[in-house]
Formats: sequence, structure tokens, C-alpha cells
Amino acid sequence: MAKFNKTGKREMPQLNTSSLPDLIFTLLFFFMIVTTMREVTLKVQFTTPTATELEKLEKKSLVTFIYVGKPTKELQKVMGTESRIQLNDQFAEVSEIQDYIFQERASMTEEDASLMTVSLKIDQETKMGIVTDIKQALRQSYALKINYSANLRQ
Repeated sequence: MAKFNKTGKREMPQLNTSSLPDLIFTLLFFFMIVTTMREVTLKVQFTTPTATELEKLEKKSLVTFIYVGKPTKELQKVMGTESRIQLNDQFAEVSEIQDYIFQERASMTEEDASLMTVSLKIDQETKMGIVTDIKQALRQSYALKINYSANLRQ
């Protein structure tokens, strides 16, 4: 029968860290894929109206946004407090909407351009005259799929 030596000190084995870089790069890759960056810096404030029935948009890459609302507090000193139109990161006038829509269509593939949806994110306090002007400009540029952004009434 064998004897066990109890006089020797037992040491803890070292931790194997050879797979640690693989785990770190896997996590980094995961967060790079999942995270989306905000494409537009909002220069207008808007509170979306509430609705009772909503539909979720299928492909967000086919959606072009037009923001309408009062300028942010920092910009109100320069721009005033009237509702303004924002296309991408710029304030715009109604006459510039057609060019904007044509540029957005040109950046898409031919089959995606026919499926393009224009989403209007409009402050609930905005006067209907601006909305009507925007809709007329969209009609002239043949952007006939229009979506109104809203929050669900609970």
C-alpha cells in the first residue's frame, strides 16, 4: 500500500489565461455588430403625438426621416421659437425637400428606392400648414409612402 506524503505544501495551480484574448475579441466583435450609432444630431425638439393603432416599420434602412419641431434651447436664440424642418443635420425650407428626397433615392439601390418610406417625426404643437406644405413637396417628388411617427396611447 502506498503512503501519502502530508508534509509537502500544496500550491494552487496557475490560472490558464490563454483563451482570454479570444473572449475579449468575441465580446468586442459582438458589441460592434449590435450597436447602432445615431445618424442624425437632433436640432429640434418634438413630442410625438399619441395614437391608438400603430405599425412597426419593416426595414429601417428604407426609411428617410424628416423632423419638424421647435429648435433646441441653444438654437432658439438664433432661430427663434417657430417650428423648423430638419433634414439630416441641417435646418431646411420646404423648397429643399424635393432635392433631399432625390438624394436619398440616389443613395439606394434601384429596387430599394421604390420601397422608400418617408417618416415624419413632427411635434404635436406644430401647425398643420407646415405639415401640408411638406406633404405637397413629397407628392411633387413622388415620395408617396408616408409614415407619421407616434407613441402608443396606453
